[in-house]
Amino acid sequence: MAHSNKLVLSETVKNRSKKSSKKGNSSSSSSSKLPPVCYEIITLKTKKKKKMAADIFPRKKPANTNTTAVQQYHQQNLNNNNTIPAPNWQGLYPTIRERNAVMFNNDLMADVHFVVGPPGGTQRLPGHKYVLAVGSSVFHAMFYGELAEDKDEIRIPDVEPAAFLAMLKYIYCDEIDLAADTVLATLYAAKKYIVPHLARACVNFLETSLSAKNACVLLSQSCLFEEPDLTQRCWEVIDAQAELALKSEGFCDIDFQTLESILRRETLNAKEIVVFEAALNWAEVECQRQELTATIENKRKVLGKALYLIRIPTMALDDFANGAAQSGILTLNETNDIFLWYTAAKKPELQFVSKPRKGLVPQRCHRFQSCAYRSNQWRYRGRCDSIQFAVDKRVFIAGFGLYGSSCGSAEYSAKIELKRQGVILGQNLSKYFSDGSSNTFPVWFEYPVQIEPDTFYTASVILDGNELSYFGQEGMTEVQCGKVTVQFQCSSDSTNGTGVQGGQIPELIFYA
Repeated sequence: MAHSNKLVLSETVKNRSKKSSKKGNSSSSSSSKLPPVCYEIITLKTKKKKKMAADIFPRKKPANTNTTAVQQYHQQNLNNNNTIPAPNWQGLYPTIRERNAVMFNNDLMADVHFVVGPPGGTQRLPGHKYVLAVGSSVFHAMFYGELAEDKDEIRIPDVEPAAFLAMLKYIYCDEIDLAADTVLATLYAAKKYIVPHLARACVNFLETSLSAKNACVLLSQSCLFEEPDLTQRCWEVIDAQAELALKSEGFCDIDFQTLESILRRETLNAKEIVVFEAALNWAEVECQRQELTATIENKRKVLGKALYLIRIPTMALDDFANGAAQSGILTLNETNDIFLWYTAAKKPELQFVSKPRKGLVPQRCHRFQSCAYRSNQWRYRGRCDSIQFAVDKRVFIAGFGLYGSSCGSAEYSAKIELKRQGVILGQNLSKYFSDGSSNTFPVWFEYPVQIEPDTFYTASVILDGNELSYFGQEGMTEVQCGKVTVQFQCSSDSTNGTGVQGGQIPELIFYA
């Protein structure tokens, strides 16, 4: 398996909360060797940091200094824990920060060693008590507190070696080196040893990489780590992209408490049959975790009272009859009572919640101040109407509002598409009926599409139907919609005349 790319941020000691830019001769050009991993590359925007002495006064390279020696020393101590053979290695580095970084994962002058990881997967790592105590109050208490123990070797079985190395690299080098598959373990280490700025960086990394695929797992972890901001961001994704989140593999990995909180969620934006099927999938995996045969009885056993949080009586009758009623998970009496609930005037009492979920109310961003029609516009002959937009907060685009016929009622076929830098994020082909008015008519994506802030996306539609329709005019380049600011600009994909000032796609429909 190939080594993964990592996100590397550099911070100053004076301003640890700011992400820094890359430094010319800093040891930040080196990164520690972590176990081979594979993950999706995540790019975070960085802010400028306060400059250090080495930035303001660039070091002149001595005539007899070989710059490759510095790189070799960096790589050597990062990879192999060997001491540096050069008699005057201190002279190669102009700042205390760079000289301190040389000691990272280096046996030179090490006065303590850590055996990190569970039995069978341990790694022995060197440390320097003074440096560690400066970076963590826990290490300070461990080495210099009233109850300090004078041990040469300390065992840490509950932290992964890669995560412990990432924490050490932050303490020694002022660098935050995070990978998608170890960031949760690094967050655990940062919390355990009270390294708050590293913990905050881990949370920022998780928020940036948050998606419907991992939102349920991160929700469970955020509650464990007591990170309310991350918990709120997870709920935003789960609510808006509920069906994708419930169908993800990660949903089956959550604990029972998280399962209950999701099934109880009032704003879950999903069909109840999807919620039901997700709960059964979770129950099957939970049986495996508990080493139980995945029978109907055992699935119901592991679900327990959470089964009654599924709002089965609110399903469409077809979904219930063809799905839940035939799943075997319900008793015969429960099935009969729910059928009576659908059909009888006098409805039986049910243990299941019978009130539909509220879901989310979509917001509409209208970008035109007026609309019009003319005898020779707006025509559709397979050409594309397109506009670019950007938002200042994360939102979830559910669909577009489109104009309809200006010559009486008509039906249109619409192919809608959402792209970012040429990559299709969502598309759908559907039909809508216009009644001849100047109203807009919604066309939806199959699932809401997550939109990140401060990046332009391209909204496109190809219409087929009555050639003459209404079109927008007096378009605005910026629209305030609730707490979200939306900016618009023309798209090169537009071949049918739509732009900022006029045309089609008058509305973006989204959840925020």
